[in-house]
Amino acid sequence: MSIAHIGHAELLVPDLDASVSYFRDLVGLRVTETVGDRVFLRAWQDWDHHTLVLTDSPEPGLRHMGWRVKTKADAEQIHAAITERGVESTWTAGSDEVGHGDALRFLTPGGLPFELYWEVQKHVPPPEDASKLPSHPSRVSIQGAAVRRFDHVTFIVDDVVAEQEFLTNALGIRHNYFIHGPDGGRWGSWLSCNNVSHETALTRNAHQDGGKLHHIAYYVDSVDEVARAATLLIDHGYELEWGPGKHGTSGATFLYFREPGGNRVEIWTGGLLIFDPDWEAIDWSKHVGHLGNSLWGTPMPETFRDGTSLPKTVVTA
Repeated sequence: MSIAHIGHAELLVPDLDASVSYFRDLVGLRVTETVGDRVFLRAWQDWDHHTLVLTDSPEPGLRHMGWRVKTKADAEQIHAAITERGVESTWTAGSDEVGHGDALRFLTPGGLPFELYWEVQKHVPPPEDASKLPSHPSRVSIQGAAVRRFDHVTFIVDDVVAEQEFLTNALGIRHNYFIHGPDGGRWGSWLSCNNVSHETALTRNAHQDGGKLHHIAYYVDSVDEVARAATLLIDHGYELEWGPGKHGTSGATFLYFREPGGNRVEIWTGGLLIFDPDWEAIDWSKHVGHLGNSLWGTPMPETFRDGTSLPKTVVTA
């Protein structure tokens, strides 16, 4: 079985117009299609139809996170693996989401809504947005932060170890590094299906009230672009939650903020690449764990670890 890469996230937003404007004008995403109360967006070098769905909803949160598998057979193998572990799932014959085909949907033991799919609709740019460069599915954005590509989705869960072991053993997502808190317990794990530092991550929910979305992230090319994004947000009347700063674990420079609906977003750059076929997860002990979170010592705000400030994860069929 094989998951190829992270595909997309669907965010629920209480003011659809405000969130669309924010992601389009400040983050720099393109709107590829609008279907009813759902808007589909992508970064300029995302190859698929979309990497973000914004759906009108009374409350903010995550409806689902999508992973692409290579073939239906891979999804069937994962279906068998999760069923053996007591996880219920649903096959959708023709997705209710434009841009990809049939899917397998399930809720992980930690409460995370996942979707696996294998057939995708590639982005075809309109003539005015077609790049001269064959490696660019659309022109480089000149709007907002001009993020390059969708990068990762991070969650908070009650039991980081149990959830990480499920993602690794049942879904085949490699465990890349993990961090211990001052109490010696596992505070976070970072995982990926390919050579990037992580495509998803799990952090400990101090309130033990279930799995929740922590943030979605988009990638930019340089630290200068992260700094420019920070200036753009401040100059247009928005607040920064944390950063710019640097994570010691991944080596990435980060910036966190909230979109108008309350969902957390990260813009980042850098990050280690992993090519070792025998990779063993790096252990950041409690003695150096603070450097893993914030290498430069940029103080982590209480809201960042406090799950009570996060939208609930919402699961729908």
